[in-house]
Amino acid sequence: MVIHMRLPGEEESGGTGISVVYMVIGVAAFVVILLFVLLKANDQQKKGSDYLKEIQEQQEEEAAAAVLEQEAEEAALSGRKIRSEDLEFWDMYPTRDEETEGENDVAVIQKKPRSTFTEKAEKEREEREQREKEKEQEALNDPAVDGKHTQITNPDGTQEWVLISPYLTKNTYDFTKIEEKAGLKRYMENGRKVSYVGADISKETGQVNFTGLKAAGIDYVMIRLGGRGYSSAQITLDENFKANMDGAIAAGLDIGVYFYSQAVSQEEAVQEASFVLQNLEPYRVHVKYPVAFDMEFVPNDTARIDGLSREDRTNIAASFLESVKAGGYVPMIYGDKEWLIKEIDLAKLQNYDVWLAQEEEIPDYPYQYAMWQYSTEGVLNGIDGNANLNICFVGYSQR
Repeated sequence: MVIHMRLPGEEESGGTGISVVYMVIGVAAFVVILLFVLLKANDQQKKGSDYLKEIQEQQEEEAAAAVLEQEAEEAALSGRKIRSEDLEFWDMYPTRDEETEGENDVAVIQKKPRSTFTEKAEKEREEREQREKEKEQEALNDPAVDGKHTQITNPDGTQEWVLISPYLTKNTYDFTKIEEKAGLKRYMENGRKVSYVGADISKETGQVNFTGLKAAGIDYVMIRLGGRGYSSAQITLDENFKANMDGAIAAGLDIGVYFYSQAVSQEEAVQEASFVLQNLEPYRVHVKYPVAFDMEFVPNDTARIDGLSREDRTNIAASFLESVKAGGYVPMIYGDKEWLIKEIDLAKLQNYDVWLAQEEEIPDYPYQYAMWQYSTEGVLNGIDGNANLNICFVGYSQR
């Protein structure tokens, strides 16, 4: 038997194949590990992107909720209820199907165009502003609050708003300065009375205790001198005129007079004024208050003046007042708010003082007046029954 001796370093014939196998296995293991690391890193990157996307969506949701809350508050203030479509703000966010893949497999959200929620909110705001403007315009056009109109009550009881003339002098009385004591009104300034308390007297008043009037605080009386019949056209002297004049003089009261006119022409107005001047002559020195022209419609009856135009009534009044002025007395025109504003043209009678009849706590007659009849149902010592009470803002007796 021959024995083959291997020298040192000499290998068997199959040694090389085994080494290559090991090398291949090692390389494969390295590649697997490297792929795992890359996949892990990519997964982390994707998770980070998803997280950022989640945060962004959350912030957008919070912003939308804040807008909704603000709209709800504004709607509550404006009285508008939140509608179901106002809550559809979730439409502004995309679904998974609306996402597309971008470079490096990073999800990029492709959003819809701007949400209709924002557009609705903007539209609601514009509509709200428009409604507010329309309300403001309506307020400006409302005659009750525009400061350019005043309301009158017609003889038939209907009411209407009429434009206040910018050409007539407005009254500037401050009715917070009116004080009332025992039913008598006084205008006070710095604790001092700057007005005069009056009553108007006629045959309808009956017998008057003028001393009692003086003691009650009356400063002056307006005594009915007479009038013309509204159907007969006859001019008559008031039955109690002389007794009332004598009683007022004896009590030391200041005196003015008035005449009830039913003149239908300027000639008749002059005739009435002449009658007044004739009967005042014996009392001239005692008549320091005005001589007033009183023309009125007759309730529930037909009067001579019913067919007169506004221009006719104005000219008749002017003729009477001018005649009184020429006679040396202070002329005055009497009437309620409707008569003074609608039935005559005050623009042509601005040179005459006004005696306003308006039974209100605070009169709303806009123009200047010197005397105000505020009650026809007053209670006054010296008069049995209802008393007609007045306040005068002019000291006629001191002129």
